[in-house]
Amino acid sequence: MSVPSYDKIMYPLLKLIEDKQEHTVKELLPELSAYFALSEADLTLTLPSNKIPMFYHRAQWAKTYLSKAKLIDVTRRGYFRITDRGIKTLKEQKGYISKDYLMKFPEFAEFVSPSKKNDVQEIAEDDTSFTPSEQFQSAYKDLRNTLISDLQEQISKCTPSFFEQLVVDVLLGLGYGGSVEDAGRAIGRSGDEGIDGIIKEDILGLDEIYIQAKKWEGKVGRPEIQKFAGALLGKKAHKGVFITTSEFSAEAVRYAENLERKVVLIDGRKLAELMVKHNIGVSVKDTYEIKEIDTDYFNENML
Repeated sequence: MSVPSYDKIMYPLLKLIEDKQEHTVKELLPELSAYFALSEADLTLTLPSNKIPMFYHRAQWAKTYLSKAKLIDVTRRGYFRITDRGIKTLKEQKGYISKDYLMKFPEFAEFVSPSKKNDVQEIAEDDTSFTPSEQFQSAYKDLRNTLISDLQEQISKCTPSFFEQLVVDVLLGLGYGGSVEDAGRAIGRSGDEGIDGIIKEDILGLDEIYIQAKKWEGKVGRPEIQKFAGALLGKKAHKGVFITTSEFSAEAVRYAENLERKVVLIDGRKLAELMVKHNIGVSVKDTYEIKEIDTDYFNENML
């Protein structure tokens, strides 16, 4: 079975604490995982952003929602116990507690009220498959993928000379080229034997990288990579980067991987990803900080 959504965890979590004793999410995890028959792979599945186990993360959100609905009381840091309202809920719900059910409690309705969101649109509000932070991550990925796609389209429309300048900016963003002046003279200066330019590998110029930077229609095939590799051989060069606005054929990729000389292939999508990562051709529109409680601050034993 895959990792259950947080709403599916709420009822069994509440059921496990109906003894009215204090409990923690961590101590309940073995019984919860047994309830859902989770495999070792399920339990080791982590969130991509911070490597927190996904099952633990969702169990924590289940606890948070139960707490906001006053079905449990947080007694001290990390510990909680069931309330009379929680006992009543176990009798009413019989196996599943939905977010819609929790909305009947004014405390929870206030918690998820749009007025508490500071005018930030809630992402997938009625999708209970994911926790709010997972929804945020999913929305971020969608926005990033859209941006990369739009960048690829924009790059495909630029002139060859502008594309060469774009390549200069990307390489400088990666730390190559030494300076803008050095890089500007390097790219596009020769165009002979399948080589468009040479750029310093570092600011000291300890080594050089040969560049092929071309706008392209359709897939770049093996013959073009062979031509570039031959040009490197003629120059007694050991490193090269082939950058294109399109993509490479599988045969071209395999050929580059097996070359004695190091040839890096950067297709249109990879180029757009590098631009986003190094803020080239893009600007920051909004910034959101996700914060959590600093538990060390509230640790009175450390005072």
